[in-house]
Amino acid sequence: MNLTPREYQKNIFDSILRKGNTLVVLPTGLGKTLIALMLIKDKISSGRCLFLAPTKPLVLQHFNSITSILDSEKTNVTIVTGDLPPKKRKEEYNKKIIVATPQTINNDLKNKLLSPQFSLIIFDEGHRAVGDYAYVKIAEKVKDNALIVSLTASPGGRKERIEEVLSNLYIKNVELRTTTDIDVKPYTHQTNIFWQFVDLPPTYMLIKRDLESLISKYAKVLAAFGFPPPLKSKTQFMHLRVRILKSSKKTKFIALLNYALLLNLLHMVELLETQSLQVLQQYINRLSEKTTKSSKILLNNPLIKRILLLPSQSHPKLELLTTILSTLKNKKIIVFAQYRDQITLISKHLNKNNFNSRVFMGKKDNFTKKLQEETLSDFREGKFNILCSSSVGEEGLDIPAVDVVIFYEPIPSEIRSIQRRGRTGRFSQGEVYILITRKSRDEYFYWASINREKKMKSILSNISFKKDGYIIVGEKKPLGQTKLSTFK
Repeated sequence: MNLTPREYQKNIFDSILRKGNTLVVLPTGLGKTLIALMLIKDKISSGRCLFLAPTKPLVLQHFNSITSILDSEKTNVTIVTGDLPPKKRKEEYNKKIIVATPQTINNDLKNKLLSPQFSLIIFDEGHRAVGDYAYVKIAEKVKDNALIVSLTASPGGRKERIEEVLSNLYIKNVELRTTTDIDVKPYTHQTNIFWQFVDLPPTYMLIKRDLESLISKYAKVLAAFGFPPPLKSKTQFMHLRVRILKSSKKTKFIALLNYALLLNLLHMVELLETQSLQVLQQYINRLSEKTTKSSKILLNNPLIKRILLLPSQSHPKLELLTTILSTLKNKKIIVFAQYRDQITLISKHLNKNNFNSRVFMGKKDNFTKKLQEETLSDFREGKFNILCSSSVGEEGLDIPAVDVVIFYEPIPSEIRSIQRRGRTGRFSQGEVYILITRKSRDEYFYWASINREKKMKSILSNISFKKDGYIIVGEKKPLGQTKLSTFK
């Protein structure tokens, strides 16, 4: 093995071998992969090892780590994705170390192309093991034979989600580390977080007021049909549609129309508050490409027509971003933003102001895999220093560590927030800037993420395990009072 493990990596490794199936929660950049490689080296004599990752770039990244760090295993490792035909995959399954995407492995287990006999299975980004994701189905098939290890920077901030991950992966042990833990602290660097606030300009405030008036109108109509909309919670609002669809009321389809109108209007307010007027206008223009009744009603509304005719006025965040970047000379920077239109707008604005930036997005609208790879390669080589990225840069791609991470808007997901921040502070002191519009969804999203992250750490710290396999999650309740599942 070409790398010497750190103290906390040794401690986690020893704990896994003693206690069995383990969830490893470790901040981004602190070497979860090396723990996986230590386990592979230990378990390979007992049988095949399977290393699962959710994306092809991550699979390639882990393959390269294995071949470069575990010298003795170079001829025993293979990559398996859906790009390989079934016959070739079957041949590759004879190798001792298989690095693969979960969808392919799940299909091949189901079709008996692959035997479920493994000594070790690593689930990278293990927080995905919820719902009907392939990780869940794979774990069910291999649970009797393999040591299961899940790696993540965050399993989530809701107790229900954490319980689901633990149950789905048959976890019997949790190893949680933060940057303040004694065995981790010597290897971490301080990350300074700066919250930067702006106010909406008068034009934006007037548009917001009128949009909220329309929202109030349709919310009252929906409530009159027996479906009062939870406007303050995006998650609960999305669930309302399911409830309407299940309804047997004759007014169901009118209610669905009003729901669709509200969904569009709420998104418009979010774009206005957190992104820019230009992005809102682009969104409205795209509604004209749709043939739905709700889009036609909105496009015929005088307010929506008026918004389209307004001259472009940049969001104050854009000028704030320019000001911040002007103080960060010779730094490698990632600017994260939610929406593709805004990412393009940010990059154009920065380049117009003599910065050197490029966009980085998912494979859509002509942004190909080849373009992704070229962009990241040029970023590593220093051909430009500001990467304007969508969520694709948060997880699953081998993006180099940077000096500064900027959130163009806060995000409510503690998982994504942790992953974004983890791009900096790996090898030296890092900085994170979070741009927040006062009295907007930005403020709610920011505090939601912070609170969920705190809750996640509290929940994980309070997990204990009984000898018979019951998972206990609680606040100092009597042992056995809260039961999730039993490990057979």
